[in-house]
Amino acid sequence: MNSLFAYSKSYQYVLSFIFLLPFVAISQYTDVINSNRPGVSVSAYAVGKNVVQAEMGLFYDQKDHTLLNTESNIWGTDISLRYGLLFEKLELNYEGTFQDQNLTYLNFDLVAKRRDFSRNRLGLKFLVYDPFKNPEANKPNLYSWRANNKFQLKNLLPAVSLYGGANFVLGDNPFYIGEPIISYRGMIATQSRLTPRFVLITNTAYDRITTDDPELSYTISLSHAFRNPKWSVFVEHQGIDSDRYSDLLIRGGIAHLLKENLQLDFNMGASLKNTPTRIFFGIGGSYRMDFHKDSLKAIEDQEADQNGGAIDKKAMKKKKKEDKEKGSGAEDIDLGPSKKQLKKLKKAEKKKKKESSEIDF
Repeated sequence: MNSLFAYSKSYQYVLSFIFLLPFVAISQYTDVINSNRPGVSVSAYAVGKNVVQAEMGLFYDQKDHTLLNTESNIWGTDISLRYGLLFEKLELNYEGTFQDQNLTYLNFDLVAKRRDFSRNRLGLKFLVYDPFKNPEANKPNLYSWRANNKFQLKNLLPAVSLYGGANFVLGDNPFYIGEPIISYRGMIATQSRLTPRFVLITNTAYDRITTDDPELSYTISLSHAFRNPKWSVFVEHQGIDSDRYSDLLIRGGIAHLLKENLQLDFNMGASLKNTPTRIFFGIGGSYRMDFHKDSLKAIEDQEADQNGGAIDKKAMKKKKKEDKEKGSGAEDIDLGPSKKQLKKLKKAEKKKKKESSEIDF
């Protein structure tokens, strides 16, 4: 296992590059809160520049290990603080989980108590690719409801973000005995909108780098919005592999949008293994404080197709030609006959008089 996750200085440099790289981006801000809860998967999109978002919850987790003959009851709280930093697609986030565990060794009738942070992490996430960046390529079909709501192969093309962060182990943490104060984490997050109501998210993470037991994990999450968009459900599968802990988890839950900046949720799940057997559930909520302001862009700096489409090079020539054909606008005003027209009228009158004066025999 250690050979599989062998750590190198070059890998540290790559992670540092991802962690510190500044990007200039196009806005992904939305008017409604976009929360990662109630699952553990992370969206590919950032919250938006100058948006502050708190996602918090309480949970209970029961773990029974058949080989070690132990039982464990855990109560805890988790929190995620997200902030849109500098750019629309760049997000700074903190993730913390504090838990109180009673671990019973049945063979010895001994109870051990653990209380500390099982997760204490700070990181940056940046959206590197967005398939919906070009609105012209994603216009709805105005003639077919089915075309807009059915699954299409192009919908599998996901938005992609990169994450780089650091874990902190402070003091004598009973969950991570002997680990360094700082270890690193890298992740790739993808998000596909399969249909207007179904969203698929995947996370692939390499965690606790520089420790003796680095961890590789993946998460696959599928969420569905009901006809009433304030309600949504999700199902999620997570796999974890390391020398310290390995597991296969399944969870599901429901979320309700109370207001555009407030969401409540419930989730529950279980382990697919018996080393340990796990059953857990949690409740929580997400709240957003929106200080976002759209940045103004000078018209000469805008792309030609941002306001009504690209301008044809011959557009002004065509307009002049059309104006010439239509006239200058004075044709709608009665100014009387011109000099040329008056001469013609006089000649016509003279001819008429001459013809009337002739005698017909």
